[in-house]
Amino acid sequence: MKLTGPFAQIVTLAQLPLRGKLTDDQLEIIKNGGILTEDGKIVEVGNYEELKTKLLENGNAPNEESRLEFISDTQIAVPAFTDSHTHIVFGGNRANDFAMRNSGKTYLEIAESGGGIWSSVQHTRNASVEELLKTTLERINFLLSQGITTIEIKSGYGLDLENELKMLRTIQKAQSLTKATLVATCLSAHLKPRDFEGTSKEYLDYILTEILPKVKEENLAKRVDIFIEKSAFQPEESKAFLFKARNLGFEITVHADQFTPGSSRIAVEVGAKSADHLEATIDEDIEYLAKSETVATALPGASLGLGEKFTPARKILDKGGILAIASDWNPGSAPMGNLITQASILATFEKLSTAEVLAGITFRSAFALNLEDRGKLEKGKRADFVTFKTDNFQNILYQQGSLKAESVYIEGEKI
Repeated sequence: MKLTGPFAQIVTLAQLPLRGKLTDDQLEIIKNGGILTEDGKIVEVGNYEELKTKLLENGNAPNEESRLEFISDTQIAVPAFTDSHTHIVFGGNRANDFAMRNSGKTYLEIAESGGGIWSSVQHTRNASVEELLKTTLERINFLLSQGITTIEIKSGYGLDLENELKMLRTIQKAQSLTKATLVATCLSAHLKPRDFEGTSKEYLDYILTEILPKVKEENLAKRVDIFIEKSAFQPEESKAFLFKARNLGFEITVHADQFTPGSSRIAVEVGAKSADHLEATIDEDIEYLAKSETVATALPGASLGLGEKFTPARKILDKGGILAIASDWNPGSAPMGNLITQASILATFEKLSTAEVLAGITFRSAFALNLEDRGKLEKGKRADFVTFKTDNFQNILYQQGSLKAESVYIEGEKI
């Protein structure tokens, strides 16, 4: 066993509910705390001196099997973060899209000038596996430096069998080269590629018959996503696609209600694990979503990148929904990749408590990925946690991303 501490504060998030609103007085805050770990799991979280005494009295002298990791300066510890929605395997750069959008150009005008998702598809198709792997690992390491140890990553910039598999194999290879947990999602249904000769429905059938069987055969992803929107796939064809994907054994998540409402209902109807975006969700659909087991995932990075309104996070929580917060890091609409900054800004505009934000980027976000073994510092959970050099956990959001993580631990070991 190993004891890490003492920490000025440990914010455990223990016993917080999965759904609904939270107040900061519900937070368990252990002062002068320690974290006792063994075999990658948390054994106990409590007073440092009491845990140290217990450790040594049990004959566990500090040796190779049982040691003390002394924190000499003032730090606090919280559960490591989960980013449950990213697109960090991509080639190229879309800085020109951002500049054109800010100068007043429309989505269609940007696309017609060579920008948009299709630009990222072309760059990603032209990139070698080695190039994609190098840049993906750089982005993973940037997320790790923020304290994010669990990262969902989507395909969706290949849009044909060869290149979708190339993206998913890149994620698989990256997993062998990082201590972070990577969760791959097949987003071949990002939009119908321009070089596909057929209808949207025929392209979705191509995904079902050609791409997903190969994804399953190589065990490249267990999750399937689709972008339901006027510019991508329509509601009824999307719903039929998702039911078929689920019947193939895939978990479901949905890009829902980004610009137009209605698709969050489809996410619930097909039993999706999460509905992501939701900037355009209307009140009656908020209530429908909040009563379901589908996680509502806010993506404030997309709101900032596009100049659009934020996900109605306050209403979702007040109705009893499960709210996660993710970065949507991608080359077009959300290029920032800084989850803490985005979550802090969302909190300001949507009036979210610190407890609600921390829950949204830890155990609630992990639940969206079907990973219930992490996100809280309590007995039996995976020992992933992050420390900050401060005496007050509130400074994490107060400084809006400028307070950097001091140390990141995965399965109890500092990385």
